[in-house]
Amino acid sequence: MSKITAFLVFLASGLGSASKLPPAFSVPPSDAVDHVNALIGNGGDTPNGSGGMIPSTAPPFAMTRWVAQTQKNYVSVTPYNHTSSSIHGFQGTHQPAIWMGESAQVVVVPGVGEVKSSFEERGLEFNNATKVISPSYYCVELDSGSETIILAEQSATSRVGHLRFTFPISKEAYVLLEATRPTVITSTPTNITYPVGSIAIDPARREITGSNSERQDWIITPTSTAANASHFRGYFCARFDLPFAEWGVVQNGSAVTGATAGDGSLLSGYARFSPGTRTVNVRVGVSFISVDQARRNLDAEIPDDVPLEETARRTRAAWAEKLDRITLEGASEADKEVFYTAFFHSLQYPYEQDEDGFYYSAYDNQVHEGQSYTGYSIWDTFRAEWAWLILFAPERVPAMITSMLQDYQQSGWLPMWKNIVETNIMVGTHADSLIAEAVVKGVKGFDMDLAWEAAYKDATVPPENDGNTTYSDREENVGYEVRAGLSSVYAEKGWVANDVHSESASRTLDYAYDDYALYRLAVALGKPANIVTMLHDRAMTAPFTIFNNATGFMEARDASGAWAGPDEGWTEGDKWAYTFDVVHDIPALALHRGGNASFIRSLDEHFDGGHNDHSNEPSHHIPYLYALAGAASKTQERVREIAQANYNNTPTGLSGNEDCGQMSAWYLFSALGFYPVNPASGEYVVGSPFFDKVTVNLPAVGSPVIRHEQIATGAEIQFEMSEVPEAWGNEQDGETLCLPSWLMLVMRTPPPSMCLEKTSSFPHGRS
Repeated sequence: MSKITAFLVFLASGLGSASKLPPAFSVPPSDAVDHVNALIGNGGDTPNGSGGMIPSTAPPFAMTRWVAQTQKNYVSVTPYNHTSSSIHGFQGTHQPAIWMGESAQVVVVPGVGEVKSSFEERGLEFNNATKVISPSYYCVELDSGSETIILAEQSATSRVGHLRFTFPISKEAYVLLEATRPTVITSTPTNITYPVGSIAIDPARREITGSNSERQDWIITPTSTAANASHFRGYFCARFDLPFAEWGVVQNGSAVTGATAGDGSLLSGYARFSPGTRTVNVRVGVSFISVDQARRNLDAEIPDDVPLEETARRTRAAWAEKLDRITLEGASEADKEVFYTAFFHSLQYPYEQDEDGFYYSAYDNQVHEGQSYTGYSIWDTFRAEWAWLILFAPERVPAMITSMLQDYQQSGWLPMWKNIVETNIMVGTHADSLIAEAVVKGVKGFDMDLAWEAAYKDATVPPENDGNTTYSDREENVGYEVRAGLSSVYAEKGWVANDVHSESASRTLDYAYDDYALYRLAVALGKPANIVTMLHDRAMTAPFTIFNNATGFMEARDASGAWAGPDEGWTEGDKWAYTFDVVHDIPALALHRGGNASFIRSLDEHFDGGHNDHSNEPSHHIPYLYALAGAASKTQERVREIAQANYNNTPTGLSGNEDCGQMSAWYLFSALGFYPVNPASGEYVVGSPFFDKVTVNLPAVGSPVIRHEQIATGAEIQFEMSEVPEAWGNEQDGETLCLPSWLMLVMRTPPPSMCLEKTSSFPHGRS
């Protein structure tokens, strides 16, 4: 029997590469960054068609991403699609996911001859064969007519876009800044609205500044005054490196030459340059605070006389510092593109909202001192993306949690899906899980008392009008959704009533997991025994109040206790996916389905029957459940099948939509050989690594489970894989699982016992 050895090496020390970077204007070497294919996930024409990602340039977690604009973006449409043939400008976007709305966008448009401001008229065909796309630099040739070409180049820092246009020498060149445009709101994509804004031109400063009120998700924000955010504005300051030969304001298609200011809708400003001008540089600082702050951001991040090459070098170095932390051996070129693009996707959200040590809160319309983040797709990202950030961006995590706590202080609740402010999208209060997982994994640097207060409120205080508000998906004119149904039946009987609330069965299971996360947090923080017991008991009993023994599936129930039917009460999933969604007590779930052997057969039926939908998150943990029921080899087989079917290095190589990094986080963890099935437990279930050797440079096992602390301080994991299933991880009976000699876990610190006792309440019962 042959053995295949795979190595996964965790190094506790940093890369130390900053001091070895090449001098300015040269490209920092990085095999990882070179293998980012930013077009992966840009195929399809629907939110779940293929990724919903764009080939943007910006550093990790950037406040603003810059992208060539090929189409008007709104909910379900991105600003760039690889099938397009024309570019209509270069957009600073704050759209965090394809199915969320844009906020405070700004577009820079190069042109020659007559100034064209409307989206349709200003489009220029581009040459796909000559474009260059990378995380730090974008370049494309635009056909400006009469066989002349505009060369457009783009890079960016977190709050500043850097663009350079090389014009045909025989043409009169101009650059237009679009401040306001027609847009659409969330629930009615055919209903055109007209955000208002301002434009101002200062020829002496070579600046065009402006603002707009665009926020496409405004209609689904909670109704409380604090969350209305009608006062929100985005600001920009564009500074050019050449004097203006002419300038003007364009409103609703009419240009006024020499005008220096304008207000209202359909508003742009432009600057024309002297005949013969070849190259124009423009840097665009953005802000949620003010035009002055946008100008300060510009001066701080890309000062005058910094060439675009230097901006691109710095941004590339920022990506290399992260992506070079993982090196692959035994991976094909296509494998590397899939892996490093996933890594690239995983470090984009949530994105920075603070500027120069301050941030604007749309909850209270005030500027506060501190750091802030937005773009939290928490229903998706609590599953694996958050665990990935804790491993690879731990320096960011305390501020991300602090940002959520600031949202709580200013709005009354932790965020569920924050896009500038709360949007009430999805179900469950999984910020509870984010906080608990961070505490369990030893993250510090945030207010633990305030975190407990905020999370415990989620578990004990129902939303307003809880007894008579459906809180359906994207429901308008309602208050904060939080745990809708908490007061109707859940707190007393254990389920959310289907005849009162939408998505009731999904809510029941999500609330139970969130209670488990809070139980873990309560234990970690030494909270009173009665609170610990209450949370534990709710977490362990609630899921099985909706388990129908007659059918063997989870099913929604009405307030009376009557079954509502197997197809009722789900969100982005069905009875198949959600019946396996008791991640915090898989042994109990297995018992309800007849024991481990029967549970494994039900998993086979799930996969073989075509019920697994990896394009949506409720299915992500399911292949790893085999390992927790004594069939680890089946986990390994299913994980590889899913990876091959749902990920490749083409524009359509990402199923579903990225969901702010969760789709990629599943692949990344799976490629390394383990996955956080129950995030708040601090444990990872072992799968099968995809490559011969993976070396992971991190900032400074008995069953198929790895604990976070075993790798966080440095470890070497050696997988010896056989061609057929081995006994390890495939025992369905017995009391003890011991680490076999051929799975080596080499610790930088003394390891725990290599034998882990099974308990009936695994994993919450394990010390």
